[in-house]
Amino acid sequence: METILAKMKNLLPRRAFRFIQPPYHYILAYLAAARFWFPARRLVVIGVTGTKGKTTVVRLLHEVLASGGACVASVSSLEFRVDGNVTPNMLKMTMPGRFFLQKFLRRAVRERCRFSVVEVTSQGIAQFRHRGIRFRGAVMTNIAPEHIESHGGFEAYLRAKLDLFWRLPKEGAAVINGDDAEKPRFSAATPAHKIFYGKEAIMIGAKQWNISDAAITREGIAFSLAGQAVRSPLVGLFNFYNILAAIAVGLSHGIALERIAEAIGRVSGIAGRMEFVAHDPFSVVVDYAHTPDSLRKVYETLRRESSNLICVLGAAGGGRDRWKRPEFGRIAAEYCAQILLTDEDPYDEDPAAILEEIVAGIPRGARAQITIDRRQAIGAALALRAAGPGDTVVITGKGSEPWMMVRDGAKVPWDDRAIVREILHDMK
Repeated sequence: METILAKMKNLLPRRAFRFIQPPYHYILAYLAAARFWFPARRLVVIGVTGTKGKTTVVRLLHEVLASGGACVASVSSLEFRVDGNVTPNMLKMTMPGRFFLQKFLRRAVRERCRFSVVEVTSQGIAQFRHRGIRFRGAVMTNIAPEHIESHGGFEAYLRAKLDLFWRLPKEGAAVINGDDAEKPRFSAATPAHKIFYGKEAIMIGAKQWNISDAAITREGIAFSLAGQAVRSPLVGLFNFYNILAAIAVGLSHGIALERIAEAIGRVSGIAGRMEFVAHDPFSVVVDYAHTPDSLRKVYETLRRESSNLICVLGAAGGGRDRWKRPEFGRIAAEYCAQILLTDEDPYDEDPAAILEEIVAGIPRGARAQITIDRRQAIGAALALRAAGPGDTVVITGKGSEPWMMVRDGAKVPWDDRAIVREILHDMK
């Protein structure tokens, strides 16, 4: 089906293609749902959307819901889970196509799952991949500019996210980040029961679960929620919010807080999300950060306990969101002692031209160099560790992705983490 659309795009005038594309996606969504007998009707499907944190919330939420004794299925940019069966997501697509997604939900039904947690993207919504799926709940993590060029502006991007909440039933649950600037828009958009979470409390109806004694360190996150101790090895303020989102959903489904706390503690880390690949004599961190806001948060978290940051970054993909490139340069210069700019999913763009647009945001005097070959750039960053054992090398953009996307849609096998380990081994 997607091949047919690609052929139509090549054959038809641009204006004609834009006219037929929305109904094509819409019809395809319901055909896929019908093909697999509308499996979402037999599941409690919870969508997780937002700019950042979606994959982490899906992983946490899978564990939290399972702690209540239910079979849970989940879909994220990282993996597909059905109960304890895990398959890596090799699609290079956060929200799968309609037929793949509906087939997965059908599998969840066959495995007698009660819940299915789905990572929902703005681009997936714009292409109606969520249609034909009856969502009983939705989680909003946070909202910041992203995919602006493909949506045609921030407002269109925001409306795509809101669409998931507009379509919730009255008996459903809308779990909203109460500390996010877009809270009023999401709260007003949905007819569902509203649940708010923030760094001070979780609000479920008239009941308030207060948070106290919060500590966020390099060793993890600890806090008290209504007197219950919660500890997680995840790091960073952003993960504090991700944890609260998962807890809020669990509480709304009547799962005991003690069980939820145990489930949170069991999630030891998310592959490619603030993942420490090495600790001694210096730290090496791999993270998926691909927006200015997420990049800043990663750097802020690591700078608290690192004498120097040495960063390796690209531009989060060719052919998209060019506005982010100078922003990446500015943010890297603000936090990093040394910047190594390198290739990152260039697709059909010239990698050198992409990196020059990042350079445009780097102030004069900042220590930056361009090394297009990503493996060489990682090696150069690791060789700069001599400034001291308190240094941290942070490699962003790819996370745990298994491919580098190059010209004509070709996929080159890739893994930042494996490359770091190989280089460190050779340096011994």
